[in-house]
Amino acid sequence: MGKKKKIIRVVLDTNILVSALLFGGDLSKIIDLWLKGKIIPLITPETFEEFQKVLAYPKFSLTEEEIKMVIKEHVLPFFEVVEPEESITGICNDPDDNKFLTCALSGRAEFIISGDKELCNLKKYKGVKIITAREFLRMSN
Repeated sequence: MGKKKKIIRVVLDTNILVSALLFGGDLSKIIDLWLKGKIIPLITPETFEEFQKVLAYPKFSLTEEEIKMVIKEHVLPFFEVVEPEESITGICNDPDDNKFLTCALSGRAEFIISGDKELCNLKKYKGVKIITAREFLRMSN
């Protein structure tokens, strides 16, 4: 019997999530990982709200219907919603990034996958590794 691979709990920052869903390329491999049940992406109501807001940006020219479809088909069935136990503040230079740390800690994530240089420069926060999508995909091959 082969050893069953552990499912990895991850937090995807909004840019990574939007890029993976809308632009494909290498980042679409992250989608494959959650479709195949190799990772469980975590969201909080706050990170989900930001994701919805970004999808509605005019530059993506998505209709309301398309946004609903992306969320219904690609996000809701696969993502675990985490209710934060406590909000983390004052760690990231950009206060907006703290919500990803909150999500990761509350959801017991192993990784935050981000393209944000400042967030990635933290490298680790209370046992959660903060890495780029490229680094994560290299690991999960």
